[in-house]
Amino acid sequence: MALRRIALRDFVIVQALDLDLHAGFTVLTGETGAGKSILIDALQLLLGARADTGVIREGAQRTDICAEFDAGTAALGAWLEEAGIAHDGALLLRRTVDLQGKSRAWINGIPATAAQMRALGELLLDIHGQHAWQSLTRPDAVRGLLDAYAGAQAEPLAALWTAWRDAQKALAHAREAQDTLQQERERLQWQIGEVDRLAPREGEWDGLNAEHARLSNAQALLDNAQGALAALQDDEAGGALAALAQAQHLLQAYEHIHEDFRAMNEVLASCIAQADDVAHSLQGYLRHAEPDPDALERLDARLSQWMQLARRYKRTPSELPALLDGWKESLRRLDDAADLAALEAAEQAQAAAYRKAARALSQKRAKAAPKLAQAITQAMQGLGMAGGRFEVLVDKAAEPGPHGVDQVAFLVGSHPGMTPRPVGKVASGGELSRIALAISVATSALGEAPTLIFDEVDSGVGGAVAETVGRLMQQLGRERQVLAVTHLPQVAACADHHLIVSKHRHAEGTTSAVATAGADERVAEVARMLGGQQQSPTTLAHAREMLDGARAATAAG
Repeated sequence: MALRRIALRDFVIVQALDLDLHAGFTVLTGETGAGKSILIDALQLLLGARADTGVIREGAQRTDICAEFDAGTAALGAWLEEAGIAHDGALLLRRTVDLQGKSRAWINGIPATAAQMRALGELLLDIHGQHAWQSLTRPDAVRGLLDAYAGAQAEPLAALWTAWRDAQKALAHAREAQDTLQQERERLQWQIGEVDRLAPREGEWDGLNAEHARLSNAQALLDNAQGALAALQDDEAGGALAALAQAQHLLQAYEHIHEDFRAMNEVLASCIAQADDVAHSLQGYLRHAEPDPDALERLDARLSQWMQLARRYKRTPSELPALLDGWKESLRRLDDAADLAALEAAEQAQAAAYRKAARALSQKRAKAAPKLAQAITQAMQGLGMAGGRFEVLVDKAAEPGPHGVDQVAFLVGSHPGMTPRPVGKVASGGELSRIALAISVATSALGEAPTLIFDEVDSGVGGAVAETVGRLMQQLGRERQVLAVTHLPQVAACADHHLIVSKHRHAEGTTSAVATAGADERVAEVARMLGGQQQSPTTLAHAREMLDGARAATAAG
């Protein structure tokens, strides 16, 4: 099995639910409006569906969904290993949504994104909804179903298609713009040449301004340095160093008598040492510093060039290096665009790569189409369409596209001898539902997700066909875990496990609960499904007969 347990807190009308699930075929039944699809909705939200505050139970602050899965499949183990998520054969997923719309998710206690949860969902669950028949009339859905059955990936081909289209556009643009390209190229070359003579470097403008400030204030710096040195060392004027030394001497004479004198003497010693260092530094500066009018003149000239170019091109001076780099990149692209031979070669190479991949995809589709048609035809025989035939037509499309060069269509002849025609034109609503169910059965048996979920896909069928649906799901349950929401007693009777969904009204509001049905509860529920709320000995006897018959068929199978 795959899904071991699910726990809900404050989800829609569920206040609290902790449910253990088992291998085989499990049905969920209940009265209309009881919330039979709540578990499926919760699983879809858990596995990356769009978060909506509407799922939070009225009066609660947030909804909290947890589920435990087996992590035993090779594909799932490889995904977890690549994501760096440790596991011991179990996979614990959790997602919360609060009233502010904030959603958080975890995989085995590690924070996860909605994209990661969706990727996991594809490996864990395969959900077939009650409106699956609607996709039978959409070309993209039909093509996608065949590709999934064939194990073919159309995404790489779509990338090649985009690359080919981009190459075609680049070539067409270059052919149309050859005259203007040369004019633009000459303009860029002139601009680059003018700014290149300045050769502005990133960050140079700030350095030039700092150097200019230093050179233009050279004499003031010298005067102040000399004054500061005199203030420190001039003995005749009472230099600071001499005064500090005198103060230190006075304190030092009595530091042995008063402890505070010792502390103050240490501070003065530190001040004298630091002031002496400053004096030495000033002496070094004065030995080497002198005004340099020539350097200042050269610097003024360079700053003037920066300012002139900046004004000319309506930029700040600091933007000139980036502007020059942008022009050079634009010139490179123009040179590339002007090279028609290279662009033609690139377009041809992209076209060849696309066509090669498209041929390979077409071959996979052509090989899988009759197998898929046979599998669906076989499933149709027990669904009230005995003698019917299903065909998967792979024809050449009017023009190539991101999904290849094929046009895929589903054809059906629902009665013996009937020529197959497009599904949407010949099938009734009930037949479409049954065909969709046949497709679900045929394709789900070949999928990799360990858990299959059928959400009222048996809508519109009844009688012997309903019993066949139950048998098919029971058969699928022998290989994989199957959960089905159903309103058909024939389907419910075939289940290995039965969950009953009920709605309760009380003073605080309405809540929904899910409980595992024992033998007596199961009889009563199947009887309700057969005859409504008023159970009679006849409906109860019929329910027992259906359950006994299903058990006998299972034992015989």
